Amino acid sequence: MNDPNHYHTLNVSSKATSTEIKQAYRRLAKLFHPDSKSETADHEQIVRINVAYEVLRDPQRRRFYDQQLYQHPQTNRQQRTAEAQNYYKRHRQTGQDADEQLQQWLRQVYVPVNRLVWGILNPLAEQLEELSADPFDDELMEAFQAYLEDCRHYLNQAQLVFRSLPNPSAVAGVAAHLYYCLNQLGDGIEELNFFTLNYDDHYLHTGQELFRIAAGLRREAQEALKAFAS
Repeated sequence: MNDPNHYHTLNVSSKATSTEIKQAYRRLAKLFHPDSKSETADHEQIVRINVAYEVLRDPQRRRFYDQQLYQHPQTNRQQRTAEAQNYYKRHRQTGQDADEQLQQWLRQVYVPVNRLVWGILNPLAEQLEELSADPFDDELMEAFQAYLEDCRHYLNQAQLVFRSLPNPSAVAGVAAHLYYCLNQLGDGIEELNFFTLNYDDHYLHTGQELFRIAAGLRREAQEALKAFAS
């Protein structure tokens, strides 16, 4: 037949099982998908493959297709071509929209939040070292309190930025790590502030531990993002 049907497109028999159809689709998708780096990548061919699979994978649609195929073997090639083109356009547009949302979230949420979190975590060791010279020195304590005020400011900014855009489902794990990181930082700042009011080392150690946990969550967010990108 000059006009290949869906079975020809997937290179399977009209008696093929659903498993055989799925295996054939996966094999051909790897060969022709335009996002692959294969030399055989072909936009038009992957459109035909996708349409064929969408029909043959569904038992009801397959039965209807078989009836049309054998009753009207030459029926309406243009209609099937239009169906393929529309499917590809919808699929491609959905993928583009999702990718654009992800890139926007990375630029406008992940990067600035990550930078603000680092602005809170990074100075802590040096600040504590300076304060340890004499925690009862007013100037040293005022400098440490000023650092905590900066931390509150950065944290508030980070929380506002984090809530400014919905988290893409593709990086839900990254977003979750950042969310819990911000929570730990908020609690840690309060514990450290209690220390400045009563000099109780319990609050100092608890604040340090919460900051340590937050730093770990920040690293886990980075690792999750690397794993997603790889």
